[in-house]
Amino acid sequence: MAIPKVLLYYVFTPLADPEAIRLWQRDLCEGLGIRGRILISKDGLNGTVGGDMAALKRYLRKTRDYAPFKDIDFKWSEGTGLDDDGQSLDFPRLVVKVRDEIVSFGAPGELQVDAAGVIDGGTKLAPAELHELVAERGDDVVFFDGRNAFEAEIGKFKNAIVPDVATTRDFVAELDSGKYDHLKDKPVVTYCTGGIRCEVLSGLMKSRGFGEVYQLDGGVVRYGETFGDDGLWDGSLYVFDQRMSVDFSDHTAIIGTCTVCGTSTKNMLNCRDLSCREQLVVCPECVDAEPPACATHADESIPAPA
Repeated sequence: MAIPKVLLYYVFTPLADPEAIRLWQRDLCEGLGIRGRILISKDGLNGTVGGDMAALKRYLRKTRDYAPFKDIDFKWSEGTGLDDDGQSLDFPRLVVKVRDEIVSFGAPGELQVDAAGVIDGGTKLAPAELHELVAERGDDVVFFDGRNAFEAEIGKFKNAIVPDVATTRDFVAELDSGKYDHLKDKPVVTYCTGGIRCEVLSGLMKSRGFGEVYQLDGGVVRYGETFGDDGLWDGSLYVFDQRMSVDFSDHTAIIGTCTVCGTSTKNMLNCRDLSCREQLVVCPECVDAEPPACATHADESIPAPA
C-alpha cells in the first residue's frame, strides 16, 4: 500500500553548476512522481518534497549518490495523502529553481560556505545537548526564533524571543536595529523549522557581535522527534505546505488564538486577498462564517465565487 510521506532537507556546500543540479533534480523528481519545492544556489540545496514512501526512499538514495550531498540530513514526516496518480496532496506541483540564496535573507554576500557547511556559524546543539545547556545555564539561555513571526503564533519554545519579522529578509534590518544588543553577552539559541534558517541566522548574529551563539541542529522537527511535547517546545509546528502544521504527540498544546473570536486554535489560513501572503490564525468556525482577511484587507468586500 502506498504510504504518503514528506521529506525536509538542506545542505550547505559549494556547487560549481547550480543549473545542472536543477535539471538533474527536476528530472529525478518527475521520474519518481514526487512534488514539492527545491531551491538551489552556488551555496547548496534546500527542499521539501512529498510523495509515496518508496519513491521518496529512491529519491533520497539517488540524491546522496552525488558526493557533495552524501551527508544530507533528511527529515521524515507524515503526509496527508496521495491523489489517484500517486502524487502528494500536500504539494500542488513540482518547483525546482536556482536562486541567489537557498534561504532568502537578502544577504548573499555575507554567507560563506565550504565542503563542511557554513563557515563561522553558531555551535550546533543536538536536542539532548540543548537540554544540557539549559540545565547548566538556566534562565540565562535565550531562545531566539529564526522564523517569521506568524509561525510562532501556534508554536514556539517557551519564553522565546520572537523577532518582529514578516519575512526572512527582515532579519538583517531587525538585527541591525540594535534592539537585541543586550543579548550579545548571553547564550543565544537560534531555532527554526528544519535548521536551515537558523544556520544562516546564527552566522549573521556572530558577525554582529553576539558572542555565544548556538543553533538547534535539525531544527524543531528533530527536537520534536526526540522529545515530542514533553520538553521545552510548546504548541504545533507551522509548515509551508498544504498541511499547514504538524503536531508531535497526542497531547499537543493549542497556544494559538483565533483573530476573530479569540478561541484557542492552531488553524491557519492565507488572507482572502489573493495578492496577500499574510497568514492568519482563524478557527474553522470563523472560516466557515467568513473567509479571513488581514488588517489591510479587512474592509474589502469578499470576491464573488467564479
